[in-house]
Amino acid sequence: MLRLIQLRNGNIRKIGVIDEPRIKLLSEFASIYELARTAIDSRVKLSALIKRGGADESLDYDEVYGGRSGWRILPAADHPEEAVRCLVTGTGLTHMATAKNRDAMHAKNPDQPAQIETLTDSMKMFRWGVEGGRPAPGEVGVAPEWFYKGCGDVLRAHGEPLVTPSYAEDGGEEPEVAGVYLIGDDSRPYRIGFAVGNEFSDHKFEKRNYLYLAGSKLRNCALGPELIVDHDFQSVPGEVVIERDGRRLWSQEIKTGDAEMCHSLSN
Repeated sequence: MLRLIQLRNGNIRKIGVIDEPRIKLLSEFASIYELARTAIDSRVKLSALIKRGGADESLDYDEVYGGRSGWRILPAADHPEEAVRCLVTGTGLTHMATAKNRDAMHAKNPDQPAQIETLTDSMKMFRWGVEGGRPAPGEVGVAPEWFYKGCGDVLRAHGEPLVTPSYAEDGGEEPEVAGVYLIGDDSRPYRIGFAVGNEFSDHKFEKRNYLYLAGSKLRNCALGPELIVDHDFQSVPGEVVIERDGRRLWSQEIKTGDAEMCHSLSN
């Protein structure tokens, strides 16, 4: 598993390869965008390109991660020159737990299971995914729910604050695994890797009505600190923790991946 990180020190940008407990800084590329463009154009894997380029220095990962270094962590993916060329979007109703929670928002009686003839719109979309979200190779599958959060300037990095705007009723964590894609000059999307994200949403606003979904997505959101390349996405467990003053206030286990979804990753 290849783990990449983007760093900045003043006006200097670097890519680092995580090799615990060190970060090996690459000498040839200054951004993951540049690295991926070169890999696509030359038809070479990212891992092979990195080995060919070599590293010129290394940093202590704990020092950087803890904010005790002059180097600062950047979002795990961005456009280094024009933020508007980076789009932050998402899909919904791809996990069973999400479908159940959404169904309860607009079911007439959330305590009773929905009958076939009275399925809510959310459950209808979820069932479409169950029936057509894993198409055979070469076939077109059912589209999942989709929303747009903003362009690249909404992304925040590890250690940066997420701000709840004055008009929001709530600012709540929303853990995600984000797929990072680059559109090549041949107009094809290439998946570079995955990153942990905090989508950050106004859940009070969303619970008023399921049609408020897109508007509940507070624009600033976190991505990173690392981009994971060549990792198996079959089943990815995790844990979300809220701490304050060194004390754990709340935690919950989460699980994502192809095995946990009604839509396949390829769809």
